[in-house]
Amino acid sequence: MKRSLLGMLTPSSNTVLEPITTAILDELPEVTAHFARFRVTEISLADKAQGQFTNQPILDAAALLADARVDVIAWSGTSSGWLGFATDEALCQEIQQLTGIPATTSVLALNEIFRITAVRRFGLVTPYLDEIQERIIANYASLGFECVSERHLGDRGNFSFSEVSESKIAEMVREVAAAKPQAITVFCTNLRGAPIADALEKETGIAVYDTVSTAVWKSLKIAGVQPARVKGWGRLFAEVE
Repeated sequence: MKRSLLGMLTPSSNTVLEPITTAILDELPEVTAHFARFRVTEISLADKAQGQFTNQPILDAAALLADARVDVIAWSGTSSGWLGFATDEALCQEIQQLTGIPATTSVLALNEIFRITAVRRFGLVTPYLDEIQERIIANYASLGFECVSERHLGDRGNFSFSEVSESKIAEMVREVAAAKPQAITVFCTNLRGAPIADALEKETGIAVYDTVSTAVWKSLKIAGVQPARVKGWGRLFAEVE
């Protein structure tokens, strides 16, 4: 069986993404995840905070992953939700030009999943500030995706996002589910949404797409590994092809 290596770019203050990604891949013995970090300590619209997402530090981290000869490089983060989806598209092009390795992101994968599953009305759960949440909703509206219900915590984090309990995230998802969206996204890779997605889907009857999971899903597809081999992590892996 071919060995598959997934390269994941992660914010420096993220403590959730690595253990969850590793857990998702636990039953795929030939697949391993490898991580490179760049500095992200605050999520806001302040110039300093937005400057954390300039491409060069991310490209430097991607180049280190390329040394490990990974099969794919994924930016497992959600910054293009408020900065604009074109930023992720440009980043992926630059990563591939620099390393020769195909690239993806959590958000581009989520957008693809929405298209594949014909989602037009979605629910949004984040830890972010009001202005960040508003930008995300507006950017999705520009693509024809309507946010029909949302919850956010008003936090500028980023480390503090990891301290939000699974029970709090579940409460937010349940509140959003009351509006009957076609899908709900837990939109932050430093929230513990992925481990509870399967149970919440069974409870609400609504697909829950966590952005840690979306990056893994797309990375597996690019690496030639069937996402359906991942069991117990929700409809994304079980049903979306």
